Amino acid sequence: MQQQRGFTLIELIIVIVILGILAVTAAPKFIDIQGDARAATLQGVKAALQGGAQLVYAKSAIAGEQKTAAAGDSTSQVSVGGQTVETDYGYPDAEAATATTLSGWVELATSDFTFTVGAGGTTSAVGTFTIHPADANTIDLTLTAATGASCHVLYTESTGENVAPVVTLVTGGC
Repeated sequence: MQQQRGFTLIELIIVIVILGILAVTAAPKFIDIQGDARAATLQGVKAALQGGAQLVYAKSAIAGEQKTAAAGDSTSQVSVGGQTVETDYGYPDAEAATATTLSGWVELATSDFTFTVGAGGTTSAVGTFTIHPADANTIDLTLTAATGASCHVLYTESTGENVAPVVTLVTGGC
């Protein structure tokens, strides 16, 4: 009797076919992991913006400024994290925001994110700013729907007393 010392050609072909089928079905699930990671990071940015805005509002309420529209002076400013933050009805004012003042109420690595006042820098989006990953593939700052083909967070300032700012997550292009 002879002992078999290896695999037959048929056995090798069957293993290769099975591996090919597994690769075709499993690969798409792992290909877009980077996009999912960007979207998850932006969810954290959204939560940080919402929490930071509430912190600023609390400081404004303590100072009695929560009913004041943006005035550009001490009647609509609070100091948070060593930064003077302009407020609009107690919440951070988007038009007056800069990357520096943002660092007072939201902790973000400035090398990882890009900050833009207004949607694409246009005046059509007065009262907004956007934050997007520095390495994002698709950026269209005019998109505001969650499923839009962009990868950013849109902050829209408060529009009146007792109206919280709206923070929208757009991850369709991440």
